[in-house]
Amino acid sequence: MSLLRQRGARRELTLTEDYITLRLRKAYQPGLVASTNGYAALLENETLLCAAVLMPLAWREDVWHLVLTRRTNDVEHHKGQVSFPGGGCDAQDTTPEQTALREAYEEIGLEPGDVRLLGRLNEMVTITRFRVIPVIGIIPWPYDFRLSTVEVERVFSIPLTWLAQPVNWEEHNFMADGAPRSFPVISYHPYDGEILWGASARMTQDFLKVLDLL
Repeated sequence: MSLLRQRGARRELTLTEDYITLRLRKAYQPGLVASTNGYAALLENETLLCAAVLMPLAWREDVWHLVLTRRTNDVEHHKGQVSFPGGGCDAQDTTPEQTALREAYEEIGLEPGDVRLLGRLNEMVTITRFRVIPVIGIIPWPYDFRLSTVEVERVFSIPLTWLAQPVNWEEHNFMADGAPRSFPVISYHPYDGEILWGASARMTQDFLKVLDLL
């Protein structure tokens, strides 16, 4: 076993639910925008839409996994991309947690009562003009997901230990539709046939940094 893997295995043992909750609480700063790479300045004069995502954590095969989805080509935003369940805020939503849980139920049939919420990450501005708050929660595994076939093609998971290894991702420039210039984006190498990149990859790395894994 390599030194990196040994360190990762030892680090995994410290990632208790209480530890993750504490790290999230210490890192969260209301109103602070994280990981924009210039998006916030570019969009500062535009109206941004409220949104939230659920970043589900599952204990699987003796390590923590992040649970993700691959969106269909029929959705309005981020067609065919890997993402966390989530979406825009509705009028009846009073908190980001309500938005994230509602969207997760609508997209993958995850019952709100089956999620133990641990905390939030700092909000992110995306080039698609959303202000997104990522919400972290633990879910049971395995789980009987019920997918909205209009929105979600697949549910899968990736271990935090794999996501934290620098050899598994790279940063490159990307030109979004309508953007006046390119921006650096994170793109992971394929895992289980899926590619995590863009805003979801940034959220993932924000979470890893909070946990001191990156």
